[in-house]
Amino acid sequence: MTRSHAIETYKQTLKLTQAQRETLVGILLGDAHLETQNRGRTYRLKIEQSNKHAAYVQHLYQVFEAWVLTPPQQKTIGKWWFQTVSHGSFRYYAQQFYRDGRKVVPAQIHRLLKPRSLAYWFMDDGSVKDRHSKAVILNTQGFTRSDVARLAQTLTEQFVLETYLRRQAEGYQIAIRGASLERFLDLVEPYLIPEMRYKLPNAGRTELPKM
Repeated sequence: MTRSHAIETYKQTLKLTQAQRETLVGILLGDAHLETQNRGRTYRLKIEQSNKHAAYVQHLYQVFEAWVLTPPQQKTIGKWWFQTVSHGSFRYYAQQFYRDGRKVVPAQIHRLLKPRSLAYWFMDDGSVKDRHSKAVILNTQGFTRSDVARLAQTLTEQFVLETYLRRQAEGYQIAIRGASLERFLDLVEPYLIPEMRYKLPNAGRTELPKM
């Protein structure tokens, strides 16, 4: 059996777990990308982060390890990356998150977004508003204002988080008010890795991660 045939045979055994699906939704709202080389029949997931987040890349590799043939590598100075095999299981998510080659917020995001998704979205693309604030920022500038508004509405209706949109030069961010920090922590802490807790407001870093 050739290597390519062996890989194709192996790929037939792969199926996304619920945890992988929820993680995928979160990182697609962040910096992860889906790519196709055969006009949408199959897609591969590509992860790329700065050296500062090498531990996070390694963690994501562990989450999707069954789907990855080559472990994370340093692509260029300052960047770590890996990609999965191309597979039909990613097609549904590509259809939800992309329109005409541009990333969008799915119309069904209220059904897709789970607490685990929110945690990975935050690790991927979140930050504190400023060092004196308890507010959390989600960097959504790559989406249209209507998409960002849909996300903010989902966070409010589904997770009871107080949110508002912050206009920036390059687009809109979502801010989760400091009054909702405790609620936000209850949702995401079970999934945060220690190396990414620095992104939390100071008031949210006082306890050890929940196990």
